[in-house]
Amino acid sequence: MAHSQDQQKTAAAAYWKENIRVLLSLLAIWFAVSFGAGILFVDFLDQFRIGGFPLGFWFAQQGSIYTFVALIYIYIWKMNKLDRKYNVQEGDA
Repeated sequence: MAHSQDQQKTAAAAYWKENIRVLLSLLAIWFAVSFGAGILFVDFLDQFRIGGFPLGFWFAQQGSIYTFVALIYIYIWKMNKLDRKYNVQEGDA
């Protein structure tokens, strides 16, 4: 019985470690797009245009929002995959 509990604790620790890794990766992408493209690199990106607007302006106004929504769906997909890997997915009750 103690061996089974040790395995469960090890699996839970591995699950949360991967969960945090996914979360930090997606937050880093969001930061790079919203802060980097919208603020730090805006002058460079303004050389290019999307729909008649400078690319830096577009990222600051629209691109970071679109990226955030896409990251939500990526997070859902990655977490469902991770849940299946560790057999902790929600049941069809």
